[in-house]
Amino acid sequence: MTVRVDRSFDVPASPERVWEFIADPSNRARAISVVEEYTVDGADGRRVTWQVSLPIPLVRKTVTVNTEDVTRRPPEYVEFAGKSKVMDVTGEHEIVETDDGTRLENHFVVDGKLPGVEKFFKRNLDSELRNLQRALERDLQTTQ
Repeated sequence: MTVRVDRSFDVPASPERVWEFIADPSNRARAISVVEEYTVDGADGRRVTWQVSLPIPLVRKTVTVNTEDVTRRPPEYVEFAGKSKVMDVTGEHEIVETDDGTRLENHFVVDGKLPGVEKFFKRNLDSELRNLQRALERDLQTTQ
């Protein structure tokens, strides 16, 4: 089963500043509550391995999700894809300049391969996007 979520939020910062945050796969991994650990693979920083802990009955240990930024168009767009034994995920972040700063438009698709994966993400993707928003806002506050 597939879960799709499209959400956006505005922040009072330049598109270039939002790009600095969202283009870093480490920032995205740290914002996701079920990512227990991550490692950046490769010098270009486009590949990251997540260790994900999903609270569903058929998954009793962490799941390795190999992610890669498949498209980057600075400072406006990044798309990543992740693959694992229990799910595939794609995420897109589009940065749009507004009169008051920047809107970050987020699009996620999770394809569950085990029962319960899609139900978990259907219930939790909104809160994960709020985590991303809070992480970006904290980052903006500490660097302005």
